[in-house]
Amino acid sequence: MGSRKCGSCLSSLLIPLALWSIIVNILLYFPNGQASYASSNKLTNYVWYFEGICFSGIMMLAVAAVLLVLENDNNYKCCQSENCSKKYMTLLSMIFSALGIAFSGYCLVISALGLLQGPYCRTLDGWEYAFEGTAGRLESFE
Repeated sequence: MGSRKCGSCLSSLLIPLALWSIIVNILLYFPNGQASYASSNKLTNYVWYFEGICFSGIMMLAVAAVLLVLENDNNYKCCQSENCSKKYMTLLSMIFSALGIAFSGYCLVISALGLLQGPYCRTLDGWEYAFEGTAGRLESFE
């Protein structure tokens, strides 16, 4: 009983976090509230992978919704026996939890690659990835 409450609580927490991820990722397309950066292709490459909207947003909402439905005590029986239904629900719960981990991993990889590449900045030479290849050191700018 305690693990059901904990799982339901964690699944419920995924919903606001997924909505927050969608909102934050949408804001990345409009720096300073202007659409001109997106229309003139002055956004970083990794923004176009939509990891915040699709994978840590919409897909996590779907995972959280399915997990909440599965954890509900009023599930319909899929089999003749209650033991079979519990095993089936456990299997589905494990599959959707694994999907959630995979979606989180995708977001982690894309975010890490974006951090390695650095921001897309306007410099004296025009728009470029000014910190790419510097490993975060500012030596090349001094």
